[in-house]
Amino acid sequence: MKKTLLLILITCTIGILKAENIVTAQYPDKITFKGTEYNLNSNPLEPYFEKHPDKRPQGGMMSTALWRGYIAFFEIIDEQLFLTDIKIEVSDKDSDDDYETKWISAFKQVFPNKEKAKIDWYTGILIIPHGKMVEYVHMGYASTFSKYWLLEIDKGNFNEARKYKNKEFVKFKKRQFEKFEKTEEYKKLYAELKENDEYNDDEFIKSFISDFVINYTTKFLTE
Repeated sequence: MKKTLLLILITCTIGILKAENIVTAQYPDKITFKGTEYNLNSNPLEPYFEKHPDKRPQGGMMSTALWRGYIAFFEIIDEQLFLTDIKIEVSDKDSDDDYETKWISAFKQVFPNKEKAKIDWYTGILIIPHGKMVEYVHMGYASTFSKYWLLEIDKGNFNEARKYKNKEFVKFKKRQFEKFEKTEEYKKLYAELKENDEYNDDEFIKSFISDFVINYTTKFLTE
């Protein structure tokens, strides 16, 4: 519960979890990178919908496993991050089964005059887990995997990709946190989390930021 309260702050700016639904594992967005489609541990459309709530797709089913109500599909094309589709789950009225559903595209609801949309509002590090699942955690995107791609994006432009095995990924996060801890951004974030933590637990806050450091940093700070 304590972590749930703290996670309220991880939403609009970095586009990951909503606090009210982190207790359930989420259906991920998808990204195609180097010709392969992967699950994505980030939700780059959420900052856009926070600024433009009227643009959020309508008519789709929502659940604790899909709090945002859609699955977005992205692709790195010509060194840029593009949205290629948005799908929502709806009742299949053509089926004899009252509970049957189907997925339909809602892309034109959001971008009616485009075939694909550059995600030029997004700056950050996209986390792409793949390979074997090492540990399943029934909370948000907390499950761990044997391999990870990390993609650095700056205003929709693809800068750099890094590939790590699980243990290397953990070590990278530690190095990234050590660099981040020395910045003004860290001090500001720490103060915000401390203000919203009714338990005033300094060690927990530091551990929490360390766990989610990739979501809080917008570029690679270390090799």
